[in-house]
Amino acid sequence: MQISTRKKSTQVFEEDAVLAAIERSLAMIQFDPNGKVLWANENFAKTMGYRVEEMPGLLHKQFCTADFAESRGYAELWRNLRNGKSFQEKIQRITKRGKLLWLEATYTPVYDSAGKVAGVVKVATDITQRELNTNRLAEQLQQMSEDLSSRAEMGITRSEEAATAASRLVKESKESQEILESLKSEAKSIGSIVQTIREIAAQTNLLALNAAIEAARAGEHGRGFNVVAGEVRKLATRVQDSIQEVNNHIEGITGEITKINEATQQSRNGITNNQKLNEQAVAAFKEIGSAARELDQQARTFKEIL
Repeated sequence: MQISTRKKSTQVFEEDAVLAAIERSLAMIQFDPNGKVLWANENFAKTMGYRVEEMPGLLHKQFCTADFAESRGYAELWRNLRNGKSFQEKIQRITKRGKLLWLEATYTPVYDSAGKVAGVVKVATDITQRELNTNRLAEQLQQMSEDLSSRAEMGITRSEEAATAASRLVKESKESQEILESLKSEAKSIGSIVQTIREIAAQTNLLALNAAIEAARAGEHGRGFNVVAGEVRKLATRVQDSIQEVNNHIEGITGEITKINEATQQSRNGITNNQKLNEQAVAAFKEIGSAARELDQQARTFKEIL
C-alpha cells in the first residue's frame, strides 16, 4: 500500500533525500491505523532492543507499559491518530528486555490518495539519559532543600532555646540586682542605726564625765558614784570602738555591694544584648526555613513535571 501526505509538498530538496537524512539521524517506525508495525529503521529497532527484521508485525502495545496499554489514554491516542490528529510528547516505552526508556516522540498520521488515514509515522529520540540526569538533579535539589530546611529548623530550635535561657538570665539578673539594691538599702539603714548608737555612746560618755565631776565635788560620799561613772565611761568608750569597727565593716560591705551591683548591671546589659541577637538569629533562621520550604516545594514541582 502506497502512503502519501495529504497536501502537496513545497520543499526545496527531493523528498527521498530528506527522508533518507531523517532516517539516518532519527529513530523511525510506521504503523497501520490499528497500531501494527509495518516498518522500522535500524535506529528504532536498536533503541528498542530488536533486530530490524523482528519489527514488522509487532503491536504498538508491546512497546508500552502495561498500565498505559490498558488505559483509556492509550485508546484515545489511537482514536485521535485515526482521526488525523498528531501527537507529540515525552513518553515512556519498554524495550524487548523490559528496560524502561524515555523518548521524545512525534506521531504523525499519513493519508492515502483518497484522503483517508492509511497509517502513522512515528519519529523518536532517545532521551533516557537526559531524563535520568534531570531526575537525579531534581532528587539532589530536593534533598538539599530538605537538608537546608532541617538545619534551619534545628537552628530555630537552638536559637529559641538560647533566647529562653537569656530571658531567664535577664529575669534572674534583675532579681539579683533588686536583692543587691535591698542589701545596699539595709546597709544604709544599719549605718544610720550605728550613727545613732554612736551619738548615744557619746552622750553617755559625756554624762559619765559630768557624773565623775559631780562625784569629785561630793568628796568621800561620792566615791562609789565616781567608780560607777568610770565604768560607764569605759563602757561608752568600748561602744565607740565597736561602733567604729562595725562602721568600717559596713562601709566595706557597701563598697562590695556597689561593685557587685555594677558588675551585675553590666552582665544584665550584656545578657539583654545577647537576647536581642538571639531574637534576630531566630528571625533569620525562620526566614531561612521559609526559603527552604519554598525551595523544597519548587524541587517537588520540578520533579513532578519531568
